[in-house]
Amino acid sequence: MKIHEYQAKALLKPYGVAVPKHRPVFKPEEAERATQQLIEDDGNPIVVVKAQIHAGGRGKGRFKEDPELGGVQIVRGAAEAGRMAERMLGRTLVTIQTGPEGQAVNRLLVEQGVDIDREFYIGALLDRAAERICVMACAEGGVEIEEVAARTPEKILKEWVDPVVGLAGYQARKLAIGLGLSGPALKNAVKVLIGLATAFDKEDCSLAEINPLVVTKTGAVLALDAKITLDDNALYRHPNWADLHDAAEEEPAELEAQAYNLSYVKLDGTIGCMVNGAGLAMGTMDIIKAFGGEPANFLDVGGGADKDRVAAAFKIILADPNVKGIFVNIFGGIVHCDLVAQGIVDAVKEVGLQLPLVVRLEGTNVEAGKKILASSGLNLTPAEDMADGARKVVELAR
Repeated sequence: MKIHEYQAKALLKPYGVAVPKHRPVFKPEEAERATQQLIEDDGNPIVVVKAQIHAGGRGKGRFKEDPELGGVQIVRGAAEAGRMAERMLGRTLVTIQTGPEGQAVNRLLVEQGVDIDREFYIGALLDRAAERICVMACAEGGVEIEEVAARTPEKILKEWVDPVVGLAGYQARKLAIGLGLSGPALKNAVKVLIGLATAFDKEDCSLAEINPLVVTKTGAVLALDAKITLDDNALYRHPNWADLHDAAEEEPAELEAQAYNLSYVKLDGTIGCMVNGAGLAMGTMDIIKAFGGEPANFLDVGGGADKDRVAAAFKIILADPNVKGIFVNIFGGIVHCDLVAQGIVDAVKEVGLQLPLVVRLEGTNVEAGKKILASSGLNLTPAEDMADGARKVVELAR
């Protein structure tokens, strides 16, 4: 689950990560009041108004309705902040990560202006090969870290976190010294690095980035931006995460799938896929591409799917206007083929079907499942195996 910048900063702050004073706002008048409060607290009339969407590259992004306007704006005074908020709220911001369709901006962050001396990047992620959390640092802050990794990977410094003791002080100092820091800035950066690693672990993150991490003229070290993705598998440990979820940032079909405990990700292709098991689903997508097609989705109905869940999955696939053909690829282990077959029949009869449908069933109760499909009167094409099914659905979709 992705969260907004202001939410990420609120999550990091208790772990010793210093952040500029800020206020989230949802209306232009709120932006004006929030800016006035920041000015009264700090005396600095310069504030930054930031679009809050679940995508990076906001500063370089541009609004569809106002191409000269970016997603991060420096303004002076409360009145100007209110006017800027009015220009940004409700409009569509297009960044390198949103794609050309962009993302609607429904909330903003008004933040205290900072006197920046230097900018850095720090981040944490799970290194699956090392089976440990990896903390990274780079002196080139404020740019896409992917570009640095591709162009000059040696500039990215890394330390791996011991799962028992956490990120040790010497490791944090090694990273900070590698960034060229000294004096108060070094001490403050060590605190932030340890705080980031601790927050990653305690808050069950799958990604945590601060870009840029800035050093001010006085040696303070602040998270000027923060990006965090939380691991949905840990939801049961964090009931407060429900307050962090922003449904407006999610694909509607993916939200509907969550309600039925389906693993669904919308893609850009034309072949709808319904599969049980994540590994089989990925293999199905690969074999569709091998035969010249493009999958329209990843959809795993799960090992214990009943006919209601299968019917719901089928309806979600059919709701995608880009789908030109559907491949149902089921290996019946825990889930029985006859239940899947009945779910397909029920869904198709309820919503209607004008698209090619290819079904491959194998495993528990496969013969009963095939009989249900054969006697249903549906216009479908049976497949003997995965390759046969992928070949047929790609041909029929064309």
